[in-house]
This record gives sequence, structure tokens and C-alpha cells, in this order.
Amino acid sequence: MKTLALEGSKRTDLGKKATKALRVNEQIPCVLYNGKENIHFAATQNAVRPLVYTPHVYIVELNIDGDKVMAIKQDIQYHPVTDEILHIDFLPVSAEKPVVIEIPVKVSGLAEGVQQGGKLMVEMRYLKVKGLYTNLPDTLDIDVTSLSLGKTIQVKDLSFDNIEILNSPNAVVTAVKLTRAARAAAGEAEAAAAE
Repeated sequence: MKTLALEGSKRTDLGKKATKALRVNEQIPCVLYNGKENIHFAATQNAVRPLVYTPHVYIVELNIDGDKVMAIKQDIQYHPVTDEILHIDFLPVSAEKPVVIEIPVKVSGLAEGVQQGGKLMVEMRYLKVKGLYTNLPDTLDIDVTSLSLGKTIQVKDLSFDNIEILNSPNAVVTAVKLTRAARAAAGEAEAAAAE
């Protein structure tokens, strides 16, 4: 899994006034939930941008005033009107303890159903998985070559090495749906065969 370095500086003032002053200076308040002691820090908007505005998922190498910690982004709070980032929460990761994270789905291959006039629909862009961060892939690759018209791939049909998928087993990940044009063509073919 890809890693991203992020530098931050510890915060001692945690009130509303201090937080507002941080945001005015284009800093984002962050918290590393460390179990026993939470670490409050701030990072610049420019430093956080590659972590937030991307389809990729990263393991974050936090450097908070010289202390380095491997972590994952747990939650982001946005302003309801401006979509400005208000706050980011991080969770530390270790090589021994599994983490729960959402990983993007990547579809490959030309489905049989698409060749028959159907349309490939990706219903779930991310899947929630559990595993050691050292075993997590950048994307969950799904081959749809054998997917025929009207068929689906559900979570229960998927398996990946060293990770467990936590989504509902019956949830549809991808499907080939019949389009109106394909239905019309099938209807015309049946009518021609009946004559």
C-alpha cells in the first residue's frame, strides 16, 4: 500500500478560539487517537491535499515535531456549505494489529454482457476490508470478463489473500444491466424468429 509523508506540529491550545486562528492561517486541526493519550496537532492545507483529494488510499507517515508514527485517516469533517476541511482524525497502525479501511475497487476485462449490448455498472467504488496494513493492496482488482448479461458479482463471490471483506455478503459490487437498446434488439430478434 502507498505511503504518504505528512508533517505536523503539536497543539497546546485546544479551544474554539485557537482552532479558528489555525484555520485562518490555512492550518487544519488534527488528532491522532493513540489509545492512552491522544495527540493534537496541526497540518497545513497544502500538505493534507494529496491525502484528501485522491481516489487512492494511503498509509500516512506522520511526523509530529520529530516523532514519527504510521497511521491511517479515520475521519474527515467538512464545512457544510463551503466543503472546507475542518478536522481530520488519524488512527495509528502497527505491523501486528489488523486495521479496518476502505480500499477502492478496480474493474478489469471486457464483460461478455457488454459485448451483448449490456452496460457494466460498478455499484460499490470502495470495499471495507480488515487486515494487517503490510498486506493491504492499493486496489481490489475484479475481473469481469466472464460476467454475462443480467448477472452480478456480489461481495460473497470475492476473496483476496490475507484480507477479510467486511461488507454485507449479498451486496452487489458490479453488474451488467440490460439497456433499452439491447431489449429492443432482443424483442426484434424474437419477433423475426416468430414470423
